[in-house]
Amino acid sequence: MAQDYFPLLVFVVVAVVFAFIAIGLPSILGPRRKNAQKLEPYESGIIPFHDARRRFPVKYYLVAMLFILFDIEVIFLFPWAGALLPLRDSYGIWIALAPIGFFLLILILGLIYEWSKGALDWE
Repeated sequence: MAQDYFPLLVFVVVAVVFAFIAIGLPSILGPRRKNAQKLEPYESGIIPFHDARRRFPVKYYLVAMLFILFDIEVIFLFPWAGALLPLRDSYGIWIALAPIGFFLLILILGLIYEWSKGALDWE
């Protein structure tokens, strides 16, 4: 029984060793000289002009949640589309379309509700 877990143990050991090599070794052996160029902002090159912990409008989070909601909808549609052909052959096309139709109806009603509340209006 224990020998069945040996490949998993080898995988974990290799992952830990690789993580140490990739993260730990450069921090141990790398140079620690700081200069003005290394201390500049990364990527954009723009010096920050606000506090990084400032508050974002709630509207931003609402739009992000709506994006995630409808993105997950698409994730559920792909496996259903792959299973449609066997369902159609077994039960008929209308019975195969009924569950996803109900699913889409709930999501469309949610979209209409959000739209009526003004969640999708940009200011």
